[in-house]
Amino acid sequence: MILDHPSRAALNPASEAELAALIAQRFAARQPLRIAGGGTRVETGAVPGDVLSTAAIGGVVTYEPGEMTLIARAGTSLDDIEAMLAAEGQALAFEPADMRGLLGRNGTPTIGGVVAANASGPRRLLAGACRDHLLGVRFVDGQGRVLKNGGRVMKNVTGLDLGKLLCGAHGTLGVLTEVALKTLPHLPDRCTLGLHGVTVEEAVAIFSAALATPFEVSGAAFRDGSAWLRVEGLGPQMTYRRDRLLTLLKPRVAELLDDVSTLALWRELRDLAHFAGSDAPLWRVLVKPSDAPATVRALQALGGEASLDWGGGLVWYCGPGTAQAVRQVAPHATLVRRGGLAGPAFPPQAPAVARLSAGLRRVFDPAGILNPGLMDS
Repeated sequence: MILDHPSRAALNPASEAELAALIAQRFAARQPLRIAGGGTRVETGAVPGDVLSTAAIGGVVTYEPGEMTLIARAGTSLDDIEAMLAAEGQALAFEPADMRGLLGRNGTPTIGGVVAANASGPRRLLAGACRDHLLGVRFVDGQGRVLKNGGRVMKNVTGLDLGKLLCGAHGTLGVLTEVALKTLPHLPDRCTLGLHGVTVEEAVAIFSAALATPFEVSGAAFRDGSAWLRVEGLGPQMTYRRDRLLTLLKPRVAELLDDVSTLALWRELRDLAHFAGSDAPLWRVLVKPSDAPATVRALQALGGEASLDWGGGLVWYCGPGTAQAVRQVAPHATLVRRGGLAGPAFPPQAPAVARLSAGLRRVFDPAGILNPGLMDS
């Protein structure tokens, strides 16, 4: 849903009703729209239409710390939400990244953009993705209809869970106006085990061993020859997990980071600071962890650098290579930073999936006016 903003002014409805009326007019006229939030997350290339921003549809509807539920309008600042949750000792467990430094943007990330992109950071391997914490949505479809699905608790999600469809659809099925999310307690203590001078094959083996334990590793990432394992929890709980992992991985552990250093490191890993300051193409590649070493070696053969997250389930590749060359070795590669490359940002869908996707778009956006062509191969 979060798209790069062109220089021309965006359409900025201030309410759900205004948004619905505007989309209904565009549906009748068959005029395309580029759906945008904070303009901080995804580069799309040549998606036609006027920019429609949800940034003005903001504000927290309700927050119940005791129930650990939050309902917020789509344009609400992610920073404001995280600060409000932190004041109550809570957080968004799926740890969405801040892509501004990576993409050279100065917009404001919004909660609608996070949900529309299913943005999920390093803690995904333990806590799940954004869609796993989504309780309900309100949105306007491509005909201008206001639709609602789900509620404040998991048991309200009955029948077809439309939230799961909207989460990660990047605005192609509807424009989010409100999201309900489950929050979780903020984990007060943390540390990181660092293992240096390891190959990508060794890193994946280390991750597999650590993640097979009951010690709830909440981060497993690799970059520049170093493997990092994060452990979080209450003090005694975290200490026990840390000590057991140290015993398991001895004598490979070369560094043990404290709370402050851990926060700084994983913020950098989450936001891909090691690939910021460059204009080279950046690819996000989903793989089976066991396939990560071969995928990384093949991508590095193109002349760039790679890092791992999610215990090897996510590969980031920054460097040269055409879209065809990258997807030949990494079929599930999404182009996050174009760096001059043209063509679709998203990978081709399997025929059966493409038929399902086209059918959903015909139902929710029969005129094809919402981010047309964005998800097409």
